[in-house]
Amino acid sequence: MKQHFQNLMDEEEAAIDMTPMLDVVFIMLIFFIVTASFVKESGIDVNRPEAATAVKKDRANILIAISDKGEIWINKRKIDVRAVQANIERLHAENPQGTVVIQADKKSTTETLIKVMDASRAAGITDVSIAAQEP
Repeated sequence: MKQHFQNLMDEEEAAIDMTPMLDVVFIMLIFFIVTASFVKESGIDVNRPEAATAVKKDRANILIAISDKGEIWINKRKIDVRAVQANIERLHAENPQGTVVIQADKKSTTETLIKVMDASRAAGITDVSIAAQEP
């Protein structure tokens, strides 16, 4: 009887229940997916001007690109200048701590840049930056 009891104890020690460990792994996976920050793009490549005082800004949540032809792009979509404020308000509502970064092409007009900046401020965002590249 003692030998049978010892064999039974050895079998119980050899079997480890993996269910709690798998639960923890899946919870960690969900946590990392939810907290990950994804890279946002404006939708077009812009030839930015150089600036000696350019500073890298890591957390730009609302990217607006202005092409050399004066086209305005937000989230890979071409936007009419009259709809810029509404789009910024919608993106700002999704992330209230968001900042606006305007990526204006070297050959774009100042008029388009000012209209986008005015729309950003009218949408309630005071932290507006203009993208430049370091020389």
